Amino acid sequence: MARRTAFVAVTCALVLSGAASQGGMDEEPAVVTNHTLQIRGTALKYTAELGRIAIRNIETGEPHGYMFYAAYRVPSPRDPRPVTFLWNGGPGAPSTLLHFSVGGPKLLEDAQLIDNVDTWLAASDLVFVDPIGTGFSRPVKAAYDSEFYGTLGDVASVTEFVRAWGLLHNAETSPLFLVGESWGAGRAASVAYALEKRGVRINGLVLISGGWGLNRQLISPDLRSALEVVDMASTALYYQRTAADLGTEVGNVRRAAESWAREAYAPALSHPEKLSESERAAIVRQLSRFTGLAEQQIDRKTLVITPHQFRVGLLKQQGKELYVFDMRRTGTPKDRGGEVILDYLRNDLGYRTSLPYLGVEDVTQGFAPNGKYPESVNEQWNYATAKLSPEQVKAAIDDASARGEGPPRLGPPLPATMEAIGTDRGLKVLVAVGMYDGFLPCAVGSEMERDLPSNMRASFTFHCYAGGHAMYLDTPTRVEFTRDVKQFIKGNLGRATRITQ
Repeated sequence: MARRTAFVAVTCALVLSGAASQGGMDEEPAVVTNHTLQIRGTALKYTAELGRIAIRNIETGEPHGYMFYAAYRVPSPRDPRPVTFLWNGGPGAPSTLLHFSVGGPKLLEDAQLIDNVDTWLAASDLVFVDPIGTGFSRPVKAAYDSEFYGTLGDVASVTEFVRAWGLLHNAETSPLFLVGESWGAGRAASVAYALEKRGVRINGLVLISGGWGLNRQLISPDLRSALEVVDMASTALYYQRTAADLGTEVGNVRRAAESWAREAYAPALSHPEKLSESERAAIVRQLSRFTGLAEQQIDRKTLVITPHQFRVGLLKQQGKELYVFDMRRTGTPKDRGGEVILDYLRNDLGYRTSLPYLGVEDVTQGFAPNGKYPESVNEQWNYATAKLSPEQVKAAIDDASARGEGPPRLGPPLPATMEAIGTDRGLKVLVAVGMYDGFLPCAVGSEMERDLPSNMRASFTFHCYAGGHAMYLDTPTRVEFTRDVKQFIKGNLGRATRITQ
């Protein structure tokens, strides 16, 4: 890897775990370096700033946690450049995937970092955020863990980070965008609402592989289950398991599957108890043609194939199970260059700390009092948004597990996209989904777009990409997705932002 080509503007030894002892009111010093990126013959000069923002108790001013960020900014003598905050999901994942696989100025390829000529930095300043318990972000005390490791505290702390970062970096008038992936998409939607309620205007949301942030169902359960077959058909075609007469072109297969799902399958699911045996047999035959599952693998009573049943059943005879985040795979991808990323952060960008970077480095790399290491953030996470009984919690977890879906919903959903748009009709939203993602079917997303309330249709743009959960890991899709994100940012700059103090 090329060594650092710039100077460290703020020189200090970052003793991160002890910063709260310095009186509690001063921010930790950041490290700033200068860089130049050549983008198709044009030089893009930018700064890289790495640091941690204190998340403070409003009553005492005492830090309860420090949230790590990597900010890339391009000096601009004209109007303030937009600032885009980005985070991944988990919960409990750092921002490295968005940082080094699509948005940042460096791209991880073949276990090395190269210049990213398609970086989103060309359209906006970028702030990659690691929520508390990920990356170099930590609570000040173990007693504060519960303040951050839960849905309510997560949204509250990230909201505070965006507010505080903007104030500390003179970004009060910059157009603001929030980008979240997977669990982080819901976080972005709820953070947008929380900021809007505080008077901080958000220009746009990019929700990647994490839903729409809508707190009401727009599609009937029967049609939703039926349309899931469309994306199962795409995957079945990839493995050459669809019926031969459907052809080999994915668009044609999807159209045929959707037409049957609407005309025959959804109506059948609306009254399965009224179906004759011959009608049930016909539905099962068609499901087998489109999904590649053997007829005997399909439940003749419910006539429903859950995502988990599909992933487990398609290649069962080969002893393989489809990878939930990209059903074109049958195994978890190997490490994508963690050591290279750490060398870049610590050496190229000069952020010297002995803390393990959680999500890339194992927690056992660091010191644990009495040799007892903490559980991961995911294991400690409190998904509840209200007080629930143990029986209610277990039922929700069991249901989500049985369907092979994401985290359970425990309690009422937090205000999110719909509520944010209700607060600010100018807010725009880009929803991105991967065709081979085991969580969010593209066909369901397309139907969501069609069924949006008339007063919200202009707020949303939906795209289905050829890829998995992180669809941008496919190079052609990354180029397409990057183009769409840049256009989305550039098309939604014309509104002033106010960050309240």
